Amino acid sequence: MRSLILAASLIAIAASASAQAPNRGNADLQTNCAGDALAFCAGIDPNSPQMDACFKKNMSRMSPNCRRAIDAYEKAGGK
Repeated sequence: MRSLILAASLIAIAASASAQAPNRGNADLQTNCAGDALAFCAGIDPNSPQMDACFKKNMSRMSPNCRRAIDAYEKAGGK
């Protein structure tokens, strides 16, 4: 689950104009989870432990496409 959250936390990059470049994740996560990051974790640094915690807290509320992207990322060995 931790790696699932870590992977998803990148998505907020698209949500924040002041966000720094992602250190983790992939294009599918960014595409499919950007809206969720905006909705549930706006204003949090996408590379921070706080973003991981936010995604973990809100995982049941994340869109199906975001959850699928996270699952695929984890299955491919992403952390």
